[in-house]
Amino acid sequence: MTKVQLDYELVRPLTDDDAEGVAKVHSFYGIMRVSVAPSLDRIRVDYDATRLTEKDVEAVLIGHHVPIRRAPAAV
Repeated sequence: MTKVQLDYELVRPLTDDDAEGVAKVHSFYGIMRVSVAPSLDRIRVDYDATRLTEKDVEAVLIGHHVPIRRAPAAV
């Protein structure tokens, strides 16, 4: 298993419906954790890179209607 973390910006504040989508993402095979930043403007996804690619993770989030945009890489 290769654990990888991805950061995403939220394009708008999360609603109750979005929170339900975030909760459902946890049940997707290969995604280990989804956490919302205390500032409520970002989420972090921990996933198994031997099972999923970055595009797979993004597709799962979008498929569950999580309002994301890929965060710029830290320099």
